[in-house]
Amino acid sequence: MGLSFDPDTVSLPVGHFIGGELIAAEGAIEMRRPSDGKAYAASPVADVDMVDRAVASAKAALKASNWGGVRPRERTKALQAWADLIEAEAEALAKIEALCSTRPVGQLVAGDIAITAEQIRFFAEFADKEGSELVPTDDSSLGMIMSEPYGVVGAITPWNFPISMAGWKLGPALAAGNAVVLKPSEMTPFSAVYMAQLALRAGLPAGLVNVVLGDGPTTGTALTGHSEIAKVSFTGSTRAGSAIMENVARTGVKPMTLELGGKSPQIVFADADLDKAATAIAGSVTFNAGQACVAGTRLIAEKSVADRLTATILEKMKAARPGPTWDDATQYSPIISERQRARVDGIVRAAVEAGGECLTGGHTMDGPGYFYEPTLITDVDQANPAIVEEIFGPVLTVQTFETEEEALALSTHPTYGLASGLFTADLSRTIRFARKLEAGTVWVNRYSRSRDHILPTGGYKRSGIGKDLGREAYLANRRSKSVLISL
Repeated sequence: MGLSFDPDTVSLPVGHFIGGELIAAEGAIEMRRPSDGKAYAASPVADVDMVDRAVASAKAALKASNWGGVRPRERTKALQAWADLIEAEAEALAKIEALCSTRPVGQLVAGDIAITAEQIRFFAEFADKEGSELVPTDDSSLGMIMSEPYGVVGAITPWNFPISMAGWKLGPALAAGNAVVLKPSEMTPFSAVYMAQLALRAGLPAGLVNVVLGDGPTTGTALTGHSEIAKVSFTGSTRAGSAIMENVARTGVKPMTLELGGKSPQIVFADADLDKAATAIAGSVTFNAGQACVAGTRLIAEKSVADRLTATILEKMKAARPGPTWDDATQYSPIISERQRARVDGIVRAAVEAGGECLTGGHTMDGPGYFYEPTLITDVDQANPAIVEEIFGPVLTVQTFETEEEALALSTHPTYGLASGLFTADLSRTIRFARKLEAGTVWVNRYSRSRDHILPTGGYKRSGIGKDLGREAYLANRRSKSVLISL
């Protein structure tokens, strides 16, 4: 049975979710479907009072349930039940997400939702397997490092992978014994509300997961600056992350995890499997139409194979089938909004004016929705706008090198250091580059996270602070206390 659906028949949970209840609120932000540009709903904006209500609900839930102090296995079981329910409700969840976002419904069920359920189970298992420890002291004393949850975590997620990003924030924070107030992007808010409803149905205490809808300047500022928010976790643009840091510094001091922008290189040597490299590189740029912080948008190819590799990538980029997100045959996504599509087009035009050449693409696509052609630009130097700017669209640049030193120099970006790709059959070169690449993740002969939840993700430079996923994400949601007892 296909997953395609009529977008006009989807029921949306419009409102804030606080204390286990959906709180209806008047929509203030008009929302348009990326696939056809049609207005379909309006998102409410939580003000300071509504955010305060959500934080108070989270604090009360922690106290009433003793969530951070119950037997850790109880947290594990509750989160596993939630993951089971997310899988059981995958079709309903996928329809809500596909309607609002750039994610095709078929990819959501097989990818985003299934992986999110796995990740929640992954973090659930940390609850009773990570804890405090005894440390060496002399015989007259007992030293301990005690581990405990922060309390209420404030989380903000972006619009490009709404379900996945909600799982990244909620999974480790809840497993570690915290409550969460989550603000999803105002462009894609409703799947997070549905996930919170599923958490309640799965048996998590009411008020432990709260969702406030709204924009960054009003709702996000109120959340990150709230005096009772003990930790902030954010995924989004570097500019927004900088604003959050400023707001936190102005209103108090608290730990932050920030996963921000990227401009990731993909380095291909002549000894690589070129067809495998081309498949990975083209897929990185066309997947979600390049709207991913880790998208490998800078191809750096050894000169002797650059033309052959580029020709194969072009062929694969053009093969992706565009279509509305509610069609399960769709392979290529729209851009999230008309404004973002115009930004992508503006950077492409500036890149050409600066001397770049479009081998394919470079234009908006005809028809409804906010689609942009897969674009490949050559003849760019390090100062070209397509190299400097995070485009967040389906745009790949091509540069060539002859020596390892040249490849490393071209790969280094002055602003970003989130991810990188390396394609080579030389193990020694792999180790050298893994050590020298200025990026939080190095993929070798592949370019994807897949289901490796144990590997953390996070960036160097202005690509962020701290890590999501992996053991590091769980530990980042707990704080330590040193205890020394005289015997």
